Amino acid sequence: MSHYVSRLGQRRGGHPSRAHQPRSALLRLPGAARRVRRVAMLSVHTSPLHQPGTGDAGGMNVYIVELARQLAAQGTEVEIFTRATTGALEPTVELVPGVLVRHIDAGPYEGLSKEELPAQLCAFTHGVMQVWAGHRPGYYDLVHSHYWLSGHVGWLAAQRWGVPLVHAMHTMAKVKNAALAEGDTPEPAARVIGETQIVRAADRLIANTAEEAGELMHHYEAPAERTAVVHPGVNLDRFRPSGARSAARARLGLPPDAFIPLFAGRIQPLKAPDVLLRAAALLVDEDPSLRGRMIVPVVGGPSGSGLAKPEGLQKLAARLGIADLVHFRPPVGQEQLADWYRAASVLVMPSYSESFGLVAAEAQACGTPVVAAAVGGLPVVVRDGTSGFLVEGHEPAGYALALRRFLDDPALTDRLGDAAAAHAQNFGWGAAAEATAEVYAAASQERRRRLRSPHG
Repeated sequence: MSHYVSRLGQRRGGHPSRAHQPRSALLRLPGAARRVRRVAMLSVHTSPLHQPGTGDAGGMNVYIVELARQLAAQGTEVEIFTRATTGALEPTVELVPGVLVRHIDAGPYEGLSKEELPAQLCAFTHGVMQVWAGHRPGYYDLVHSHYWLSGHVGWLAAQRWGVPLVHAMHTMAKVKNAALAEGDTPEPAARVIGETQIVRAADRLIANTAEEAGELMHHYEAPAERTAVVHPGVNLDRFRPSGARSAARARLGLPPDAFIPLFAGRIQPLKAPDVLLRAAALLVDEDPSLRGRMIVPVVGGPSGSGLAKPEGLQKLAARLGIADLVHFRPPVGQEQLADWYRAASVLVMPSYSESFGLVAAEAQACGTPVVAAAVGGLPVVVRDGTSGFLVEGHEPAGYALALRRFLDDPALTDRLGDAAAAHAQNFGWGAAAEATAEVYAAASQERRRRLRSPHG
């Protein structure tokens, strides 16, 4: 039997231990709980149809798409409500059978930053309610909101429809502000207030890891009995080892014998790609011969506060004297992204905050080890010393030291890569969807019990 987070190992300060946790921590209620038939899934600020790595599209987009696909495959229909960002979009798009994306008009199509979207929540909620009004009563069994903006729409919708609200934070203002990158912009007080309200309103909160669940309880006083841990998954059909590393390099036009530490993700201070560049510069200073045999690809686009200085990373590479080694590439589709993972000697993920770290999981699934910051969910995703290395802090010297281990022992990439691919098998989306469906069932059963209770 698995358990609620309150029964997981605790460490001082009320946070669960970082020791490896089971895929999910959920209450198994006695009796057969009815599976939820249809879910209204809310993603206000980023569409599941957007290319990850562009704008605000990232791991959450992948999460929503893959979770919805698997829920549909397991018998739960999903309708994803998101904001229309161009007039050319169809009002509804079928992603796969059983998954429908609904585009809601709320504010101008283009030019709105995520920080400006709270002013459009009323319009977005109105659009969601118009869709609901066209259905028979009881059409949606549950609301699952993603990120705090969606949580406020979900709060109202769930109350109006008389169904449970399940919410996933993905990131939290208090956590981000506690580990802010130098020069980054703190999250506003309005977001903190909004997140606190959602925590109180939700029937269930889904955290990606026990660490995140502990942060919800510590920072937002989330009730342990309403907080469940469900690890996100990886599309193991798409992200998998595929032949020799040299074959992926040939497809991407990369040298077969180069040392290639890869950064993949949104370019913003939170993700700390500058740490990789500074570490690479240290390695070249230590061993000038690396200039002829190291390539540092940066695959992704500016996002968030990184939009304020879109050329900042290129200028840093020039100042460090490694502009010839750093190859900037725009965001790519999932298939090509898998090839970038396979081609890399190691993925480097020096983030200041990560609720889980899907990029690290995807790279490992492709057979590539990871050097990552020991923050958030990354100690769950990366097994230190087995599938990669965890680095405390964000000093470039620490990352240079970890990367030097791969340079000193060229066989280490394949050795840890094999272990990484095996470790990634723990994170399939099928298991994540099953665990999420259990959260839905528990929330629905508890709501029915409360309605039957004479005391409400």
